[in-house]
Amino acid sequence: MSQPWSRRFDSPLHPVIDGFNASIGFDLVLLPVDVRGSQAHARMLARQGIITAQEGEQLVQGLAQIQQEYQQGTFPAQGEDVHFAVERRLTELVGAVGKKLHTARSRNDQVATDLRLYLREAIDSVTEQLRQLQRVLWGVAADHVETLIPGYTHLQRAQPVSLAHHLLAYFEMFQRDKMRLGEIRQRVNVSPLGAGALAGTTFPIDREYTAELLGFQGVCANSLDAVSDRDFVVEFLTAASLILVHLSRMSEELILWSSQEFGFIQWQDSCATGSSMMPQKKNPDVPELVRGKTGRVFGHLQAMLVILKGLPLAYNKDLQEDKEIVFDTVKTLQDCLAAMTVVWQEGIVFQEQRLARAVGEDLSNATDVADYLATKGVPFREAYQITGQIVKFCVQSGRLLKDLTLIEWQEFHGDFGADIYQAITPEQGVARRNSLGGTGFDQVRLALARAQAQCG
Repeated sequence: MSQPWSRRFDSPLHPVIDGFNASIGFDLVLLPVDVRGSQAHARMLARQGIITAQEGEQLVQGLAQIQQEYQQGTFPAQGEDVHFAVERRLTELVGAVGKKLHTARSRNDQVATDLRLYLREAIDSVTEQLRQLQRVLWGVAADHVETLIPGYTHLQRAQPVSLAHHLLAYFEMFQRDKMRLGEIRQRVNVSPLGAGALAGTTFPIDREYTAELLGFQGVCANSLDAVSDRDFVVEFLTAASLILVHLSRMSEELILWSSQEFGFIQWQDSCATGSSMMPQKKNPDVPELVRGKTGRVFGHLQAMLVILKGLPLAYNKDLQEDKEIVFDTVKTLQDCLAAMTVVWQEGIVFQEQRLARAVGEDLSNATDVADYLATKGVPFREAYQITGQIVKFCVQSGRLLKDLTLIEWQEFHGDFGADIYQAITPEQGVARRNSLGGTGFDQVRLALARAQAQCG
């Protein structure tokens, strides 16, 4: 068995073309799902009487031995691709009956089946990793409900917020990521097996039976679409890109927070690296790598879109390029999630004294002044303008709002009383923002309870 195609060809491929054409160097990772798909196909052939029950059992057992060889690292990976390598080895193990496995099947529907099985498992794995990261984030947030951190807009200090509230924003991003993956999994989980090369088969196969054996929820309705569809790959790459967007945004904040200019966190030795020249350095390599690897996955998404955009129906060899794209995306995503989970478990320590100083050394409590006047009956827009005058005065005099005397407050408006000093403390300002979804401590505790249920 030197080549997977017919004797219509008189001579073998040129060695350079043979190597260029082959995918065995990277698609061997599909062997476990390829074996499962082939076992389901063999059982269906026997059940339908296309092969005998004995032949079906021989094929199933031979494929089980191949699976064992793969797990032990002894499988002989020879052939153009993983499918041909499995068939070659199966024929060596069970004899001529091995050549019957490909009855009523094409490599076109076979590879589409393998890829869906592989991605289904990858989605389940990534979803669990997201859940684990959420659990770790939840634990850190639960410890810091009343720890305050400056909140930013335009990377300018805006209003202080609960640190737990800040961390739970990422929890929500990852929750959406899980939901997105769940929706994509439904579209991945349909079986193309039995579509043949493009037009179905003349044999009396039972596609619903193989779908049931493989855990698919249904079958692809159109044989042409079944072998050429890679929408599910694009959707997965899109979801993976969004997950990495969220990880990259998180990474950027960790990098900023660990700089001397911010000083909000310290890196633990287990998750930081040093400089080969500057002995004082601790470098945030993990978030920097995550931030960098994000572009790699974006590139895979763009590449897949370009591959698909000009393909006529049905299968085209261009689609072989989807394998390395998918495999690298899955590995990159899993590696980034694993590393970031460790970072949040043991890699950083929040510098609470520095955070407390940060929220007390600026004018980010100015909105609380406007709100204070509004509660006294002053129209908010008027209160806003008065507060702007007060802020201007503080900037010009180099003082903070808390440094003003009561007489100075009352020079701006007569409704200011001694209670203004309590109203503008960072703790009071955060606690009072108790609207649904806000940073008020009561709301944050409610959010933590909801989050705990979501991440199990």
